[in-house]
Amino acid sequence: MGIFRATNGGVKGGEESIPHVGAWEDDSDRHSDRVNVYWRIVKEPQLTGMDCNKPWSAAFISWIMQAAGVPTTQFPLAEAHSTYIASIIANASEPRRWFVPRRISDYSPKPGDLICASRGKARPRFVNGYISASSLQGMSGHCDLVVGASARSLEAIGGNVRNSVSKTTLELDQKGRLQPSAKRPWFIVLENRL
Repeated sequence: MGIFRATNGGVKGGEESIPHVGAWEDDSDRHSDRVNVYWRIVKEPQLTGMDCNKPWSAAFISWIMQAAGVPTTQFPLAEAHSTYIASIIANASEPRRWFVPRRISDYSPKPGDLICASRGKARPRFVNGYISASSLQGMSGHCDLVVGASARSLEAIGGNVRNSVSKTTLELDQKGRLQPSAKRPWFIVLENRL
């Protein structure tokens, strides 16, 4: 993962802090071209980091999965997080799935898992505490890859966080569960079973 520059930040007591210590992807062509690598994975080769109105965080996660050798049958490459989350939810009952949806109230994330939050006003609809794949249609979201965990905190990286690849430290509750906040309304963990 040394080919991108990360910024560090954290969420404590519901407040998010992500200071600018790395490179913004629209600072120069060198950084912008790096984002184009992510976009090419999802068949959008005309986009770069200079296209600031087009969120690239799902393309970044797709790039990570392709670089890790995850087949598209297990993790569909997508320009929107809701696309791959919905696919993983829809296929969860199939045998030998590499990613399985978990409720944040029941599961403690570990390195390799994806933690996902909604963005904007749209929120997923829960039925009996669970989310259907169809309820994610058109929803804006964001997912981070968990890269470190302790009993009370997680470290996660994500793309297009203030237009940079960023590392964030998150507080967990006493049971080691994610705590949704106003800035990051976490709603699902995608457990990595690799």
